[in-house]
Amino acid sequence: MQANNVKEKPRSPELAELHKKQKEIMNVENTKAQMRKGVLEYCILSILNGKDKYASEILETLKDAKMLVVEGTIYPLLTRLKNAGLLSYRWEESTSGPPRKYYALTETGILFLKELDTTWDELRTATNLVTQNR
Repeated sequence: MQANNVKEKPRSPELAELHKKQKEIMNVENTKAQMRKGVLEYCILSILNGKDKYASEILETLKDAKMLVVEGTIYPLLTRLKNAGLLSYRWEESTSGPPRKYYALTETGILFLKELDTTWDELRTATNLVTQNR
């Protein structure tokens, strides 16, 4: 095999700056996605507080709130929350299709949500204090 000795052309300053900005934008998108992911569990538990819902209802509530979530994200998270003992589920017949799996908070889930409520309030207050001083 022959080694490829083709030298890469140096980038113009404009192209280098564009490449740098592209990387920054990608990092911003990644950070935004991580922020959403970080609060998704809290949002799901909050949605289920006091009312059982099936996955499509949870997704719809999140989408209405402009939380960008897809089914491939929510189902594994619901399973993980169930396996952690924070959620339970029951099957219920539907008049408009197959049976639906309704999720509900367990007693442990209710206590966990109360802890998250406190943490969220503290985090929101601290973040507001820091970001208002810019």
